[in-house]
Amino acid sequence: MSNKYNILIVEDHALTRFALKTSLRDVDFVENVLEASCAQEAYEQLALSKVDLVIMDLGLPGINGVQATQEIKKMYKKVKIIILTSHNEEQEVLKCLEAGICAYCSKDIKPDKLVELIKDILNGNLWFDSAVSQYVLNSGRAVKHKSDEDYNLTLKEKKVLSLLADGNSNQQIAKKLNISVNTAKVHVCNILQKLSVDDRTQAAIKAIKENILG
Repeated sequence: MSNKYNILIVEDHALTRFALKTSLRDVDFVENVLEASCAQEAYEQLALSKVDLVIMDLGLPGINGVQATQEIKKMYKKVKIIILTSHNEEQEVLKCLEAGICAYCSKDIKPDKLVELIKDILNGNLWFDSAVSQYVLNSGRAVKHKSDEDYNLTLKEKKVLSLLADGNSNQQIAKKLNISVNTAKVHVCNILQKLSVDDRTQAAIKAIKENILG
């Protein structure tokens, strides 16, 4: 990766923050690693510095990680958020997914795997623990199925949406469909507009929950 990114760690345990910061200190695509021990500190860091990606714990004091995630995504739509937590309650997971997170993973993840995960997310991919995927699928069974005509997706857009829902970046979609990256971007923009969602994550979740892809 040629670009360098600023990462904000939001975690109330000092030792965990230190371990995460140490893991990211010498990573070639990381410019700065910022820290916050609570939601309020996170808001202050975001207001002061350009942050590209947030690593968010859910068990924060005061304003919890779910609420912080929702607020951050409202204020900074382009900031990517990875949930790194030991929590796996279904409602928390679904609220984070609906807010527009890019990844949800356990604190048991190994440092080198986390670095690779961060790189994937910065490249436009999505990643969720298998337990999270199951929550999304389970919630989708209770949602009334919408026909394809409700969204007027073309056949090509359905193929792009399917690849998007599998976590592919625009570059990967372009390669797999033998189209240019710009064309892939146009398809993604059209899909977001037709589904009335703000980002790729919400499009992927909607595709799964409403069984748009059949």
